[in-house]
Amino acid sequence: MKWKLDENFGSRTAHLFLGAGYDAETGLQEQIGGSSDETLYAHCIREDRCLLTLDMDFADILRFPPHDTPGIAVLRVPRNPSLRLLETLVADLLRFVAFEPIRGRLWIVEPGRVRVREDAQAKSD
Repeated sequence: MKWKLDENFGSRTAHLFLGAGYDAETGLQEQIGGSSDETLYAHCIREDRCLLTLDMDFADILRFPPHDTPGIAVLRVPRNPSLRLLETLVADLLRFVAFEPIRGRLWIVEPGRVRVREDAQAKSD
């Protein structure tokens, strides 16, 4: 499984994914930092990469339908989260992805839970 980490994640988070056996690239590594959400979404689809982001805009399934993607994971955190909280949520995500498919789905990862959302299009296909 391949992951694209939004620009709000750096090499430390990428190493967590790499250590778990996943291919992970950051938006900054690819020099697409500052790109529009639509551009990032298109990159993920084109490169067949799941998106990990803190940007709650990606939780809008009408604007960013998950059924078109390898998967979208949004970490829902309080303003200015600690590095420890981010690492805990990433660890939760990595444990969850080991037994639950993300392809075509939106995951909202919060402390203590992962909400899985599919859009109506995915259910009708």
